[in-house]
Amino acid sequence: MPLLTLRAYSALWWLLLPLVLLRLWWRGRKEAGYRRHIAERFGLGAHFPSPLIWVHAVSVGETRASEPLIRALLKQYPQYQILLTHMTPTGRATGATLFGKDSRVLQSYLPYDTLSMTRRFVQATRPSLCVLMETEVWPALIHSCHQESVPVALVNARLSEKSLRQAQRFAGLFREAAKKISLFAAQTQADAERLRQLGAENVTVTGSLKFDIAPPEPMIELGAQWRRQFGQRPVLLCASTREGEEILLLDAYMRATLPQENLLIIVPRHPQRFAEVARLLEQRGLDYLRRSQLGPESLSPHVHILLGDSLGEMFAFYAVCDMAFIGGSLLPLGGQNLIEALSCGKPVFVGPHTFNFAQITKDAVQSGIAVRISDANELFSQWLAWLIDRDKLQEVSASAAQFTHVHRGATEKTVRLLSGMLNQLQVNLVRESGKF
Repeated sequence: MPLLTLRAYSALWWLLLPLVLLRLWWRGRKEAGYRRHIAERFGLGAHFPSPLIWVHAVSVGETRASEPLIRALLKQYPQYQILLTHMTPTGRATGATLFGKDSRVLQSYLPYDTLSMTRRFVQATRPSLCVLMETEVWPALIHSCHQESVPVALVNARLSEKSLRQAQRFAGLFREAAKKISLFAAQTQADAERLRQLGAENVTVTGSLKFDIAPPEPMIELGAQWRRQFGQRPVLLCASTREGEEILLLDAYMRATLPQENLLIIVPRHPQRFAEVARLLEQRGLDYLRRSQLGPESLSPHVHILLGDSLGEMFAFYAVCDMAFIGGSLLPLGGQNLIEALSCGKPVFVGPHTFNFAQITKDAVQSGIAVRISDANELFSQWLAWLIDRDKLQEVSASAAQFTHVHRGATEKTVRLLSGMLNQLQVNLVRESGKF
């Protein structure tokens, strides 16, 4: 029965494939990367040197989270190459930015999750180990790895209550996939418990790899350069905003009574929406400047909004701001990663919807380094209150940096678990060769 269900799932992918390809073409109008490397999405042309450790990070957030793990694996296993796969062009671009100078890190798109495509990909790449990041449970892919004797680990794993309810609708499919995953490294105890409810067995709580990401020094220096250009103006960053949120934020901003010298920075989550947000600013007659237009001179006092239309500079935006609102949380989208802002010593505002990062957000709010707001109007009223008490802002900023420091260590724990899998693999190979 499980295999029949899996075959039906794979067949559904084939039926939907014309729509999937149409969506690729459609998204490619605004982001050309969706129209490149199409063959890779069918599992074609995948030929990489062995031995390989395969890490799958779907998009930007997962790719950033994988950085400390990949660097640790490269150091511990110099004989291995790392194959880093993605599903989005922005994830691939982030991987190229992080690892482009390391010839041992190879990149590709993950093939669509059909039995034939994933089997072709696994047979062509022959990885020693498959490491999936966070929520990437692909049933056909996991089955193909199992068929080819490639052990699978799900690391930095998280599973919200909402995602658990959705997965339970297809419990048979996901339980069968969970049985074929050798290791689950969960971010929190709550994530671990929800994973067990889906059938996961070998579950260990390791914490979040994102706490181990050190703010890159070039980005901190860039943020310092911007601060010199901005002067002493108070800066509020709205980071990783999602569709529908910018309208709420801009309308609330126009209603708010803020200091004349204030500066609001808005960085949309997806680059294909930069032009859309620019139009929203123009429709409201707001004086703004794009990051791509920012020169070396001091920022004009007439500019009150900076639109972050660049890639790979999020740490610089965190470095230059006084506080940050984390997007995806005003609307029921689950929120985005708040750890990067905290690691730069910046307290954060979050909206009511943070189920993707529930435990970390709860801990940050209880520690006083995150403030939960109910809507966009409250964001600006709270921001004004923090501006009045600058001493408190500096004190909480120091606490934010310390919060991330004490939560580090997930990379070391995860590497230790993966090393156990690789060591067991070597033992099995020796036994099979008759040399044990």
